[in-house]
Amino acid sequence: MNPGDIIGHRYRIIRSLGEGGMANVYLAHDLVLDRDVSVKLLRLDLRDDPDTKRRFHREALAATQLNDPHIVGVYDVGEDSGMQYMVMQYVQGTDLKAFIKQHYPIPLPQVVDIMEQVLSAVEAAHNRGIIHRDLKPQNILIDANKNIKITDFGIAVATSQNSLTQTNTLMGSVHYLSPEQARGSIATKQSDIYSLGIILYEMLTGTVPFEGETAVSIALKHFREDIPSVRTVNSQIPQALENVVLKATAKNPHERYDSVQEMAVDLATSLDSARKDEPKWRAECDDGKTKVLSAAEIAKQIRAADAKQTADQGTKAEPTPAAATSRHFRYWTAGIAALAVIGLAFASWWFMFRQVIVPDVEGQTPIQAERTLNRQGLRVGNITRVNSKQTDKNHVISTTPGTSSKKRVNSTVDLTVSTGVKNMAMADYVGDDYADVAASLRAKGFTVRKQEVHSDTVDSGMIIKQNFGKGKVVATQGNVINFQVSAGKEDIKIPNFRNQDISVVQKFANEHKLQLTTQEKKSKTVATNHVISQTPKAGGVLNHGDTLTVTLANSGNQTKTTNIQINIPFDGNGGQRENRVQIYIRDANHNLTMEYQDITINQETTINVPFTLRNGQMGAYRVVRNGRTIMSATNITS
Repeated sequence: MNPGDIIGHRYRIIRSLGEGGMANVYLAHDLVLDRDVSVKLLRLDLRDDPDTKRRFHREALAATQLNDPHIVGVYDVGEDSGMQYMVMQYVQGTDLKAFIKQHYPIPLPQVVDIMEQVLSAVEAAHNRGIIHRDLKPQNILIDANKNIKITDFGIAVATSQNSLTQTNTLMGSVHYLSPEQARGSIATKQSDIYSLGIILYEMLTGTVPFEGETAVSIALKHFREDIPSVRTVNSQIPQALENVVLKATAKNPHERYDSVQEMAVDLATSLDSARKDEPKWRAECDDGKTKVLSAAEIAKQIRAADAKQTADQGTKAEPTPAAATSRHFRYWTAGIAALAVIGLAFASWWFMFRQVIVPDVEGQTPIQAERTLNRQGLRVGNITRVNSKQTDKNHVISTTPGTSSKKRVNSTVDLTVSTGVKNMAMADYVGDDYADVAASLRAKGFTVRKQEVHSDTVDSGMIIKQNFGKGKVVATQGNVINFQVSAGKEDIKIPNFRNQDISVVQKFANEHKLQLTTQEKKSKTVATNHVISQTPKAGGVLNHGDTLTVTLANSGNQTKTTNIQINIPFDGNGGQRENRVQIYIRDANHNLTMEYQDITINQETTINVPFTLRNGQMGAYRVVRNGRTIMSATNITS
């Protein structure tokens, strides 16, 4: 594609943003919504490949299911002249890979902040059952304000999708590939967590943990070699933060974090001084499990040992008193051990199955809530984040089960956490139908109010002005959206001007932006320059710009009326949207000091001005725009 080309009859290509193995990405401008977008266009040499087309459609499907501030939004998907394209949100910035290269070493609090945003986005995907499978810094965009957005769900897959679509082909960047993916196993949420651990490692050290001459050699290292310590690169990194990397990148998926939420909770306190003496996290090496023997089994093993000892002595003689005492001692020992085992079993039952009351953690942060639950022998389960206007951001709204409910010790309690009041970027609603816009905004939580004003240029019911400009980020709760809405043209009721002096009529016409046309007629009953008749009649209705015609009495002096067209240019310099224009005329009824008409224009405008002139009289006019005379004439004849 070349600059200027148009895709889908609305997206004009500006320049290339990058080329990938499957598609090329361009910066484009949406001609309909007047905004910049990025357009991903399937490469021409791949557009007939069914596997690539399926992958491209899968990316679009996965991305359109996700609505999260840290995931690049997909606006449109289509096909133009056989070329498949996807229109996405344009993020002005760079990718995390380039950011690390430019800014390493990155301050640790900033590393945590960036990683928390990444985790939030992946959590949103996992909550919708979507595994990314190709998480790497190149797929994480970051803008100038350090806000991140994840993109490229080209090989993302729903967890319920048939495993036949997941072949043994190693997909994604091998530097961030989990051991199970390297072996050809099916990717899971824990696979994404492994990739997240590698990304965190790279942010802390400036490099990936494993390098090699081939992709295969790097993949082998992922499931054979331990992740190097980040603290050998930077001793200032707390052990708690390194532990996040180690647990996320455990070789065994079952030893990693159970969920992205759990990783986020651990990461959030990794820089706290309270964790400065935390020991290094180590994966379990013993695959065996501790076995608790019953009392009968213990006694049986002791009796077997006794029998073996007797056989070894090779005699059937009666046991000596010392031997009998020894045997009795062993029986007592077995009995005591059996009682100990029974006690231990009871204690295990007590600690594993006893019920505890769910404490009240509403209003606490997730970290505080976790500590409160831990003290009661409970753990944090799933964390759901929702908007709330009653609860502060990042504080617990409620728990499942609720406060004072009973739960088995060591079980989980789910938290619902506030993301604060939902914010929305305001659109430009000028020119839109008020009823539709108000209904949409009220559904989002806004309070909407209307101020009706008359307008000669905007249709009734259409929005003229709004109190929040386009792009302004506004909380949906607690804010009032005020719209100035057109009531259509103002109806001007015409009074009875009979026997009124022409100056009265002229003043009325000026105040209501009416065109005034006069004609004269000889009269013996009505004073000169006073109204004999009018059109429309008294009680009639006109709108701004309409013509009011009056017939004036004269004393017999002959006059004629001629209409002159005046073309008034519009001045748009400096971004002006309106010009105020005053017209002054001189004829039999006016002089140049009397304002004839005062109008507001938003484009080049032509007006008709009637001049009533006596025999031999010359008319004149002067046009003032925004306080400056822009045209005049002094030679108007009848």
